[in-house]
Amino acid sequence: MARYLSAADYALRQTMATSAERPATKITRYYARDQRSYTGPMKFSVFNTAPERATFPVLGFAGQPEVRKGDAPITSTNAELRQLEGVGVVASAYEPIEPKFNQFRAPVAGHYKLRFNAYSVWVGPGESNKWFIPNLDDISRGRRDEPVTITAETPPRLLRRLGDFDVTPEPSVHELDVWLLAGEMIRPDAGRLFRSRPGASRWQNPLAEKEGQPGVVFRWLEVEGPIYDSWPPAGHTLLFGHLPMVNRELTEAEENPANTNRFGQRRFKPPPGVEVISKKPMADAERLLPQFIRHAYRHPTNEAESKRFLPVVRSALKQGNNFTDAMIAAYTAVLCSPQFVYLEEKPGRLDDYALASRLAFFLWNSSPDDELRRCAEKNELHKPEVLRAQTERLLADPKSRRFVEAFLDYWLDLRKIVATAPDANLYSDYYLDDLLTESALEETRLFFAELLRDDLPARNIVASDFAMLNERLAAHYGLPPVQGVALRRTPLPKDSPRGGLMTQAAVLKVTANGTTTSPVLRGAWIMERILGQKPPPPPPGVPAIEPDIRGAVTIRQQLDRHRTLETCNLCHAKIDPAGFALENFDVMGGWRDRYRSEAEGELAQGIAKSGQKFAFHYALPVDAGGELPDGRKFRDIRELKQLLLANERQLARNLAKQLTVYATGAPIRFADREPIEQILERTKSGRYGVRSLIHELVQSELFRNK
Repeated sequence: MARYLSAADYALRQTMATSAERPATKITRYYARDQRSYTGPMKFSVFNTAPERATFPVLGFAGQPEVRKGDAPITSTNAELRQLEGVGVVASAYEPIEPKFNQFRAPVAGHYKLRFNAYSVWVGPGESNKWFIPNLDDISRGRRDEPVTITAETPPRLLRRLGDFDVTPEPSVHELDVWLLAGEMIRPDAGRLFRSRPGASRWQNPLAEKEGQPGVVFRWLEVEGPIYDSWPPAGHTLLFGHLPMVNRELTEAEENPANTNRFGQRRFKPPPGVEVISKKPMADAERLLPQFIRHAYRHPTNEAESKRFLPVVRSALKQGNNFTDAMIAAYTAVLCSPQFVYLEEKPGRLDDYALASRLAFFLWNSSPDDELRRCAEKNELHKPEVLRAQTERLLADPKSRRFVEAFLDYWLDLRKIVATAPDANLYSDYYLDDLLTESALEETRLFFAELLRDDLPARNIVASDFAMLNERLAAHYGLPPVQGVALRRTPLPKDSPRGGLMTQAAVLKVTANGTTTSPVLRGAWIMERILGQKPPPPPPGVPAIEPDIRGAVTIRQQLDRHRTLETCNLCHAKIDPAGFALENFDVMGGWRDRYRSEAEGELAQGIAKSGQKFAFHYALPVDAGGELPDGRKFRDIRELKQLLLANERQLARNLAKQLTVYATGAPIRFADREPIEQILERTKSGRYGVRSLIHELVQSELFRNK
């Protein structure tokens, strides 16, 4: 009878060795010509009737019309020529063109190195009256670099971004160091290229010129891995110590991923692995379980806690399960217990074990490592100098990236960045532009990481003299060109409205709905997330203001009528001003002097990334001025920033509070105000550096007590 695995069960099996002997690290090359997803679209079908949607064979920088037509073999038997073969595209990865290296599936979750051989090309034009239709047999060297994003794909289309790089006109190899999940494939995407989208008319590549259009050619993917730092893996050693093992064969039922349980639920397929051999199963269980429980619970355990799970092992063995499965059943029970799932902190002063857990989950989003555990075991972690050194160690480790991502997801709502998409009619220049969205998200993460790394003053949250930019973002912001897809710290012109969090594309996207912007929503966001002043809730029964996309009136005019109600004006006078200052930024953070509409104003026309013609209207002008509740006036976002910078301590106070809530999981109460002020006093001389704020928070009573 097949045994169906729980998620915890499956996770435990992923930590086990894959072989009784240390497997040699494999290096396997997958040629694009051998991938059906690359070669299939060479042939036209009812879903793929245009050259823009076709892939095409390339040998070096020469087209291969015989191969493309099917009159010659798809690949050469000559080993030297095979190395020069590639498959090209003039469109990015989007249905029905979704090339991927589907012959590769990660055998187990683990560390891999991926190497790609690729380059950019120029594809010649079609006939004179249809120059925008590519001639897939007319290939030459590319005219510029092209950004490529690499994602891991779990069918159907569950994508996870792994990294990116620029392919050059000269064929070259690019390497990524990645962690893959079991079963994931690798999917490259030339993100600057267009995405053909069906519409009322035939699409046209917006990058096409009368001399041709850009493309990208992929030759091969080389996979090295899984790479093991130790053998058996650390997870296996934690589960089974150094007991002998033999290779484990999967049953027929386990081999079939289509199997479901009696409830119709798909089960997890265990990875091929090993069976651990024990001559004294219960004695080994009594020895191994306490070690695992201490690790899972993150603190010393007593004998009763260890013996609690022994009946699970005993019962599983009686039912005919082998020792490996019996132990995994017990370990699964441990991982389902409240002591593992929750952080158990007793009220009062945290002991060193609880302090280690709080620090690790704060800065690494994971359980304490061996060094933190050793500090706790020696009862040294509570010492200020040890706690400071450990905090610095965790911040300096690459795993602190987890803190940056998780903290920003909740503080700035970045987790909602894909919750809306730019309207296909009003904002067709952003529609389907994943490269812009991905760059915007990475900009905000790298910006905060830069503040943290260099201990920059908290005032940079509102106004900085630099931004983290790449080519796409620099063009989006109307700034001097930046080369390449990699984001880097870039000085801003003195008169630039950019700088700080409020004017970053990711923040402006999550505070809009994809079609319109609202000063109320953005103003409330700034009050709460940047200034730390929670806006009052709207009175019951008052409908929300819906901006007029016809262009007849502006949102300010609508709000002016709305604010004639005294009950509404009391709150809107506090909320709206900061939101008005951001009205110069559209739903994706692009600068605008006039609103867009569907019906009125100056007509704008062009070709979108989707290949469809677009037409919207430039309507009424934007008025970004306002007056703060204290009477101070501003004309635009630049002046508002200066007004907010007049109280740097409040900006730092809010950041300290946001960090405290994230680190402790508890809201800030009245009694917590004094400890917050003490943190600010201790960081005042450094103008409230972000790294210093974290250090002082960890040293404070707020962090060390519950």
